[in-house]
Amino acid sequence: MSAERDSAVGEQGSDGGRKTAGAARTAAAGTGASAASAKKAAPSKKAAARKPAAAKKAAAEKTPGATKPAAKKAPAKKAPAKKASSAKKASSAPLKKAPAPRKQVVAPKKATASVPAAPAKTVAAHPQGESRTALVRRARRINRELAEVYPYAHPELDFENPFQLVVATVLSAQTTDLRVNQTTPALFAKYPTPEDLAAANPEEVEEILRPTGFFRAKTKSVIGLSKALVEQFGGEVPGRLEDLVKLPGVGRKTAFVVLGNAFGRPGITVDTHFQRLVRRWKWTDETDPDKIEAAVGALFPKSDWTDLSHHVIWHGRRICHARKPACGACPIAPLCPAYGEGETDPEKAKKLLKYEKAGQPGQRLRPPQAYLDAGGRAAPPLGAG
Repeated sequence: MSAERDSAVGEQGSDGGRKTAGAARTAAAGTGASAASAKKAAPSKKAAARKPAAAKKAAAEKTPGATKPAAKKAPAKKAPAKKASSAKKASSAPLKKAPAPRKQVVAPKKATASVPAAPAKTVAAHPQGESRTALVRRARRINRELAEVYPYAHPELDFENPFQLVVATVLSAQTTDLRVNQTTPALFAKYPTPEDLAAANPEEVEEILRPTGFFRAKTKSVIGLSKALVEQFGGEVPGRLEDLVKLPGVGRKTAFVVLGNAFGRPGITVDTHFQRLVRRWKWTDETDPDKIEAAVGALFPKSDWTDLSHHVIWHGRRICHARKPACGACPIAPLCPAYGEGETDPEKAKKLLKYEKAGQPGQRLRPPQAYLDAGGRAAPPLGAG
């Protein structure tokens, strides 16, 4: 009873009339009465049974109010906007992370761009960043072109057997093959075999070899190698590299000339012409003959080595000279990285050509028939003017 008066007083204070008291009583039938009856009937089992029903009614009464907040929460539809904004942030996040992949892509470019120094070291061997494969192809194409220009290329020393070839090759140091070819006829006429030359008087040999230059040293070499042939190989020239290089005055260059042209065994002859041209063509930047031999040999099949040597040496003697190359008359000019080092005017370049390319005699007194058939001319003997 006191609880009802409290509620009535409170409502009178708010509304100031009996109408509010009646309304309070009616409300008490709904909410307030349930609270009072709940207090009175707390110990009764019926109140406990009614309590769930009151709870259901309260829930039913609260449901209209619950829907209103749901309506008010309609702005929750703005959540997609927030999600969209978060999506924008998420989409912007990769943009912020974009520099990371860009760095990964740009870094190699900068690395390659900033490494001109590395290619610069290999530019001598690979012009303009030439790859190994491109170098091999270009080198072999040059050899094919030279084979068409010099189909008659051959060793330019006159010889009839391996003994004459090894002696002539030793004599060719520091002189021309032409001078050797003009000198050896008299030498072999007087000393036709290793036994004869091994027993020769050095002074007489020196007199014969005088036109070749360094005749005393050359006399010692040819007599010494003749004695070695007689004592170690029964007067026969060996057909193995390891045996040839043991002979006095015989190095790898001489040995490969003999092996390639007397025994048909492939070898690369690295003389002064060969060294000059392979560096001009950027096949290698090596200067040591043995290293040049290895570097160039790796670019070609072994079967090509002997003919390759002839092609390169012939081109060096006729067109690609040491001091003034005839670039304007060179058939492989488009393939040459050194084009322009010499005379590029075609008419002036023609005047620099030598031997058969200039309509002049070659270096051999007894050249192969193929050379003569191609228009080559035999060299005159010594003293013929």
